Amino acid sequence: MLLKVNREGLEAALASIGAHADSLPIFAHKAEIIPFKLLGVRTPAANIIKQEMLAVGGDAVTPVGAVTCAAKYVDILLLGTLKHYKVLLKKLAQMPYFGIPQAAIDLEMALTPQKLCTTLADGRVLTYEKMCVMGILNVTPDSFYEGSRVHAMEELVERAGRMLAAGAGVLDIGGESTRPGHVQITDEEEIARVVPVIEKLKKEFDVPISIDTYKSAVAEAAVADIINDISAMEADPRMADVVVATKAPIILMHMRGTPKNMQQNCEYKDVVQEVAVYLAQRAQLLRERGVSADKIILDPGIGFAKNVEQNLLLMRDLKALTSFGYPVMLAASRKSTLGAVLGGVPAEQRLEGTIATSLQAIYAGAQMVRVHDVEENVRAIRTLEAILRGSAE
Repeated sequence: MLLKVNREGLEAALASIGAHADSLPIFAHKAEIIPFKLLGVRTPAANIIKQEMLAVGGDAVTPVGAVTCAAKYVDILLLGTLKHYKVLLKKLAQMPYFGIPQAAIDLEMALTPQKLCTTLADGRVLTYEKMCVMGILNVTPDSFYEGSRVHAMEELVERAGRMLAAGAGVLDIGGESTRPGHVQITDEEEIARVVPVIEKLKKEFDVPISIDTYKSAVAEAAVADIINDISAMEADPRMADVVVATKAPIILMHMRGTPKNMQQNCEYKDVVQEVAVYLAQRAQLLRERGVSADKIILDPGIGFAKNVEQNLLLMRDLKALTSFGYPVMLAASRKSTLGAVLGGVPAEQRLEGTIATSLQAIYAGAQMVRVHDVEENVRAIRTLEAILRGSAE
C-alpha cells in the first residue's frame, strides 16, 4: 500500500515514522522544488549558472541558442530544492565575473526566510502571522459595487464596527471611484469626502486606516496610517515626498494610464513578469530615498489595465511578487473578472468568487487581501489557515 504525502503534512509524516527530530526540517526542504526565474542575466553567466546547477543535482533551462551567446542577455529558469540552491550559492561566491555576484545576491535574498511586517507612522506594527484582511469603505456616490457605498456618517461608523468585529485588520477609505472610465474629481472634493470620515473613525476605533488615493494633497490632508496609491506614485510624483515626510507606509499598485483610459492599455508580452518588475522598480525608488521595506506593500492591480485572462494569470502566479521582501496585497473583491468567470454575474453575485481569490492569496504566500465582505472572507481564510496548519489553534 502506498500513501501520497502532501507538502504541508510532510513533517508530521516524518515524525510518524520515527525520524530524528533534528532531521525533520532537512528532509522537509528536500521535498519541495522551488522554481526561480533569473531575469536579464549575461549569457555567459547564464551558461555557467546552468552548468553549476546541473552539477549539484538541480536543473536549469536557458533559451535555445544561449550556449553560443547569440544574445547578450537571457532569462534562466532554475529548478531545485533548498539544498541545491545552498550548494550553488557557495559555488557562485567564487565567481566574481559576468554579473554573477548580483544574480547570487538576488537568489540568496529570495531564499532567506523573512518575517515581513508593516510599521505605521506612529510606530504600531502590522504583523502577518495570519492573513490581514482590509475592509473597504467607499464614501463615493459611484463605486462600481453599490453595496460598498456609504452615504451617512452614522451608517459608516456602524459598518466599520461590524467589519472590525468580524476580524478586519485595516479599514480602507476611498473618496473617488477608480472604476474603468471614471473621470477624476478635484482634490478639494475628495478631501471633503474622506477627512471627516477618517477623523471620526480614529475617534471611534483603534484600527489602522488606509486612504485610497493617488493624490499627494489628499494623502497629506487625510493623515491616514497607510497610503493606498493605485498609480504607484506615477500620477503624482510628489507622493514619494509625502511618504518620506509622514513615514506612512504605501501600497504600490500596478496600473497603466488612468482609470479613464486604462483598459486601452492591456498589451503585455508577459503580464506577470512585467507587473512584478515594474513594482520592484517603483519600490526601489523609495528605497533609494531611505524608505525601509516595512513601509512598502505591493499590489498587482487586478482589473487595472488588464483583461480577464491577464487578471487570472496574475492571481495564479501571485507568488512572483513575494520574492522581493515586501508584503503583498491582493485586491480582487467582486471585480469584473470574477463576474466573467461566473458567467457574467453582476457585482452583487460575486462573493464566492471573491472568497476563492482570498484563498488563492494564502496559497501564493501573500500577506493581505482587500475585500468588501469582511466576515465571509475572514471565516474562509481562517478555516484554510487552520487546515494548512493542521490545528485549530
